[in-house]
Amino acid sequence: MLTLTSPVETWAHPLPAGLKLAALALVTTGLFALKTPLPLGLACLATALIYLSCGKSFATNGLRLLWPLWPFVLIVGLWHLWTASPAEGATIILRMIAAVAMANFVTMTTRLSDMLAVFQWLARPLRPFGLSPRRLALACALMVRFIPVMLDRFGQISQSWSARSSRRPGWRVLVPVTLAALDDADRAAEALRARGGAG
Repeated sequence: MLTLTSPVETWAHPLPAGLKLAALALVTTGLFALKTPLPLGLACLATALIYLSCGKSFATNGLRLLWPLWPFVLIVGLWHLWTASPAEGATIILRMIAAVAMANFVTMTTRLSDMLAVFQWLARPLRPFGLSPRRLALACALMVRFIPVMLDRFGQISQSWSARSSRRPGWRVLVPVTLAALDDADRAAEALRARGGAG
């Protein structure tokens, strides 16, 4: 639970965590500056090529991590078809896929300890205010790590619902997803306590 780093070593693994996080921030900002489907489609293609440059196994795992996005893609797509604005819907969907894929790439190629060190360095100016940089860094690192985990858990619960009912899951899976999130948080807290806490 505490690490989603890919065991498949790639050219991106040795790169500094700070460099990858800074690049992710710039790329994500750039994605929001793009307003039409064509450039965002090219951004998705470029992202796919980056994954493929790391090998077929790595790219397959990255694609699997994107699967939990399908409910959001479906909802956004149907809504914009209903409102007769398919271009706007395609823009939102492509931007979402590219942003999540790039965030997953950074997560898959960065060790939790390296990410923690970057967040801790960024939080150092808050020390005079009585805030622990290490605790803040740990909270930020865990948040980044848990996003793909919770998307995957949402997909699993939705699939379980669909296997047992002909009705669409919709809001009905919110309670089990919330309980799963709390359970995962509790397990993560137990693991941290077993390793000496947040420091």
